[in-house]
Amino acid sequence: MSGNKQVRRALLSVTDKSGLGPFAKQLSELGVELVSTGGTARTLREAGLPVLDISELTGFPEMLDGRVKTLHPKVHGGILHIRGNAEHRAAVQAHDIQPIDMVVVNLYAFEKTAANPSASFAHLIENIDIGGPSMVRSAAKNFEDVAIVTAASDYEALAGELASNSGALSRETRWKLAKQAFAVTAAYDTAIANALEKIESAEQSDVPVRFADPAQAPFPQTLRISYPLAMSLRYGENPHQRAALYSDGSGLGIAGATQLQGKELSFNNLVDLDACWDLAQEFDAPGVAIIKHTNPCGAATGATILEAYQKALAADPVSAFGGVIGINREVDEAAAEEIAKLFVEAIAAPSFSEGAKARFAAKKNLRLVEVKPASVAQVLKQVSGGALLQDADHGHITAAELKIVTARQPSEDELAALLFAWRVCKHVKSNAIVYARNGQTLSVGAGQMSRVDAARFGALKAVLPLQGCVAASDAFFPFPDGLETVVSAGATAVIQPGGSVKDGDVIAAADRLGVAMVFTGMRHFRH
Repeated sequence: MSGNKQVRRALLSVTDKSGLGPFAKQLSELGVELVSTGGTARTLREAGLPVLDISELTGFPEMLDGRVKTLHPKVHGGILHIRGNAEHRAAVQAHDIQPIDMVVVNLYAFEKTAANPSASFAHLIENIDIGGPSMVRSAAKNFEDVAIVTAASDYEALAGELASNSGALSRETRWKLAKQAFAVTAAYDTAIANALEKIESAEQSDVPVRFADPAQAPFPQTLRISYPLAMSLRYGENPHQRAALYSDGSGLGIAGATQLQGKELSFNNLVDLDACWDLAQEFDAPGVAIIKHTNPCGAATGATILEAYQKALAADPVSAFGGVIGINREVDEAAAEEIAKLFVEAIAAPSFSEGAKARFAAKKNLRLVEVKPASVAQVLKQVSGGALLQDADHGHITAAELKIVTARQPSEDELAALLFAWRVCKHVKSNAIVYARNGQTLSVGAGQMSRVDAARFGALKAVLPLQGCVAASDAFFPFPDGLETVVSAGATAVIQPGGSVKDGDVIAAADRLGVAMVFTGMRHFRH
């Protein structure tokens, strides 16, 4: 096994030229010969550095619009030959192949191209890098003799090691770089395969790419996931479990959120923040969701965030203690002043005013998180031996889509409250019952094994009066007893999916009790 290896010749060919000039200058000052291609070579020359064009190394011009420039035996032979193998040394000497000791490469920004809605089909295909991944894999495979550099963030450390080690890199460093390099090519190939799988048919060259609608496209034949590590967490749901956060790199959603202050986010914080953020996004009006263990203990809308928060808190102030809060508008100073009176773990919002930041600054441990909305098309859940993939539950029901099944019609106020309760119910663990009134949850019965128990539990823990409220059930009432329970608690109108073989009995019970009931035809189980 080799130890330190000198770097005498480096091949540089990068799309992202961030930090390239200073790094290449340090290489040149250490006596490293620089070989480069196209735009990278121009950048280095503009920085006043001596550069050997790749065509001078290979004796063959770059051609086919740059498609063929590094795919040459004098490049890959220079990278791949094993320095300690006598036959390899004889072969490269016979063919006048010069050793390449370091390869600095990053790849065409394929994902950026694929995300551009105006990109043509031909442009997308042209941005599939061939030479770059080939060099990366060759150098990574031969890490015993060659250093492969794929990230600009490594330039400074590598320059420091070379300078302090007489122009050599350790085997440990080369191995670390090789592992990173194979991860880069794996992620790159995953991005290409995932994007191309969404294109139903090969378009004409100048036609913009048309990706299939994720809601209509078939599920992939192979599930490919490539999320880089965003952060290591102190522990998982419990202290004896390890945990980490991975991000899709979009900078959106909870995984891409910006933490403004507070302690390090925990696994449970992130799970709850995702739940409260998702629920808050359900509302068009200013909305607040207070979450404890992924279930809402209070949710409300109002004319302002302050009003929505006060209504949400009033539903269950005891459970709200130590919870997390999701807000769908900028948090202003007035709302911050009120929220700061309660102990909460974290708050997720699209932004915080300067006044709000100043008010929260006194609560050093409170985590403030700014979130950019992410469109979640599908949800993945791991099971032993595999994974389950499903469409995200984006189901919404309008008033016009409701089916009124009772003799009594809901009033306008009841109808608005029913639709509000239905949106909240989607975010409550099954079996779920939500009691609500006037854009405010009054109580929630969550995660019970029996729907009747969910109704009873929700009524039992209510701190606000339930008389004249509405109730939502995430799935149908299989028997009249569930309906009778919410009515006895004070509900005068009920929203539920319908679809039970006992619907007739449940409707008859509603008519007997004089309440209004509507069917959505849509279930919202949440396991």
